[in-house]
Amino acid sequence: MSLEIDIAHRLGAFSLSAQFQAEGRVTALFGPSGAGKTTLIAIMAGLIRPDRGRVVVDGTVLADTDRGVFVPKHRRRIGYVFQDARLFPHLSVRHNLTFGRWFARGPSGPGLEFIVDLLGIGHLLDRRPAGLSGGEKSRVAIGRALLARPRLLLMDEPLAALDEARRADLLPYLERLREAGVPIVYVSHAVSEVARLATTLVLLDQGRVTACGPAADILRRLDLFRPEAGEAGTVLEARVAGHDEEFGLTALATGAGEIRVPRLDVAIGTRLRIRIAARDVMIATERPSGISALNVLQGHVIAIEETGPAQAAVTVTCGPESVVASLTRRSVHDLGLAAGRPVFAIVKSVAVDRG
Repeated sequence: MSLEIDIAHRLGAFSLSAQFQAEGRVTALFGPSGAGKTTLIAIMAGLIRPDRGRVVVDGTVLADTDRGVFVPKHRRRIGYVFQDARLFPHLSVRHNLTFGRWFARGPSGPGLEFIVDLLGIGHLLDRRPAGLSGGEKSRVAIGRALLARPRLLLMDEPLAALDEARRADLLPYLERLREAGVPIVYVSHAVSEVARLATTLVLLDQGRVTACGPAADILRRLDLFRPEAGEAGTVLEARVAGHDEEFGLTALATGAGEIRVPRLDVAIGTRLRIRIAARDVMIATERPSGISALNVLQGHVIAIEETGPAQAAVTVTCGPESVVASLTRRSVHDLGLAAGRPVFAIVKSVAVDRG
């Protein structure tokens, strides 16, 4: 899925000026409340006509003010999943789902059985929305949008109204959508969500795009994320290599080396995405001994960047991957760190998020 955005729009006192291009399965729009994320996807959906600009999805021009092009929302083949599910309360889940078929304008796509299986909602088909949990309502809303056969699915903070447990329940289904090849623009202000789902990350702040690129590259930048809040860090693709039943651990094979985490209830060979917060990485110039941390990755310093009066980001290459650590400038000085120096990156197992 290719996406080309070049938009300028004023809404009251708020001014949006966003320009970026993205390719990938999940493009995440990330930023604080009021950054312009919802306004931007409303323009993509055709709910708002921009003052100036251009919206192109997979080569199809949906809006171009210079040429007088504005495709009506009902002809854009774009699905929209809101924060609240907006299901029809008087219809069963089955009829809420099949309602989406009335708007199916694209080529033949996945049918009801496939969508029901993908989202795990077969046991809900005869229920009414009032009898569903928040996460179940969200899955039904996603299914209804998919059955309209959209070329693009817009998701506006679909987990924002859910508690932590319900978010954890729903995230695997969103991963299934990504792996099934459904193009998604995903709005969020939660780093854990975009780190787990996004292939491309667009940062918005006060109506402006501050960065755009592969999610793993953007998330490691300490100049864009707060290391003290656990936002900046490293995203790695991993494969479950084995389980240590005696000590309740799981070994993950990554390009940076083996990483052990608390036991995961997944099969050997399962592929995961994991995140290591920069604040949870220590650097040693000699292989450490007598420490509690389970994960020690060997590598070389490739970059050091000051990120504040007292802080620095140290990037360590470990095989084909790299890991970023947030250190004090004093630590960088005392350790004599410089590009090319061999080091060991020490990661506590509890600092690795399951992806």
